[in-house]
Amino acid sequence: MTNPADPTTLRKLIPRGLYARAALILFLPVVVVTLVVSVMFLQRHFEGVTRQMTASMSHEVAFVARLIDSAGGPEAARRAGVSVARPLELELTLPAVPAPADRRLPYDFSGRIVTQVLREALPQIVSVDLATDDKRVVVALDGPQGPYALSFDRRRVSASNPHQLLVLMVLTSLLMTGIATIFLRNQLRPIRRLAHAAEEYGKGRIVPYRPSGAVEIRIAGTAFLDMRNRLERQNDQRKLMMSGISHDLRTPLTRLRLGLSMVGPDMPPEPGDISAMEADIAEMNRMVDGFLDYARGDAGDSPAQQVAAAGFLETLVADAQRAGQQAQLVQFEGDRDGLATFRPDMLRRALENLIGNAVRYGNRAEMDAALGPRSLRIGIEDDGPGIPEDSLDAAMRPFTRLDTSRRRNSGQGAGLGLAIAADVARAHGGQLRLGRGPRLGGLRAEIVIPR
Repeated sequence: MTNPADPTTLRKLIPRGLYARAALILFLPVVVVTLVVSVMFLQRHFEGVTRQMTASMSHEVAFVARLIDSAGGPEAARRAGVSVARPLELELTLPAVPAPADRRLPYDFSGRIVTQVLREALPQIVSVDLATDDKRVVVALDGPQGPYALSFDRRRVSASNPHQLLVLMVLTSLLMTGIATIFLRNQLRPIRRLAHAAEEYGKGRIVPYRPSGAVEIRIAGTAFLDMRNRLERQNDQRKLMMSGISHDLRTPLTRLRLGLSMVGPDMPPEPGDISAMEADIAEMNRMVDGFLDYARGDAGDSPAQQVAAAGFLETLVADAQRAGQQAQLVQFEGDRDGLATFRPDMLRRALENLIGNAVRYGNRAEMDAALGPRSLRIGIEDDGPGIPEDSLDAAMRPFTRLDTSRRRNSGQGAGLGLAIAADVARAHGGQLRLGRGPRLGGLRAEIVIPR
């Protein structure tokens, strides 16, 4: 036999759908409160009022009964009883045929209290009839002159229309339940729309979705849109990367093929040809390294951790200087011992790309940083020709080279430096901003991430 208290059984009884569970959470307290109020009203207020009114009425019935019992004969008893009963709005029947037992209707909840109180006050009662006429109370008594009956209006021993409060409470509960159902459905509709959009995206289909509903649902919807946009952007960038690999590697491979075609047993390679092929191989290595850096940009070699920002940047600049790059940290605003939360390997890769771009397209790179209460800002400037305002957005796209506006002092890159930095900034919840440098006049790349 199944135990009702078994948690497994209880879980089976709980609805599985969110709408059903929310309805249960909303309507169950309403039903419980209605039942509790009804029981308290019936047991205390309704029964208490009925008991008080019946006790008061029993004194009047007892007074008339004493006059009838003390009379010298049936006629005298009738005259005495009528003379007193009529002003008290009591109807006397003498002699009378009493009912064999107490009678009341099945739904007459207050009838039990009326019968009980009357019998306690008048031991000579033979029966109390509440069923023959539900608007009157007929009390049959046994006296010296034989059985007789006293009847009076039922409203004198029980509250008038006691069901009105219960009916009003039930109707009000039903009305508020209906209104609550409408509001509940409106609140759950945005959740269903979000679930539908997520389910369709999991199947490879993008459906229109706009966050709506409560603040928490809007936050979840906005997070879903950000995630979907980011995944779509990553897919587009990966496709672009594959096309960029095939395009950029084709030129050095063609040169290598032509160079090798001119080498044979009778035609040993010239020293200049070997140097050119070695340069082509080095260029291919740089391209492959750039592709790999860009491909693993969002993966994150290490989890986010709290790092001393000033020390991290000083170490980064020192490493660049040891590599022969003209880089220096010219300014750091804020607490030099302050901590910021980021992924060190990812941020290092982005900043190294920005420094490499700065010294490639200019002569030197200057870094400045500011550690605020909510964010960390890192700017890198160069003294190169810069990028036109209308080309700043295009410069952050993968495999984009602006050869007409940027001269090259060293080898050609794959056009991924700014794209990698932008991806790293987005992965940290920040952004990459490009503009004209105020100090050196060249390009200024600025990464801003939450602290």
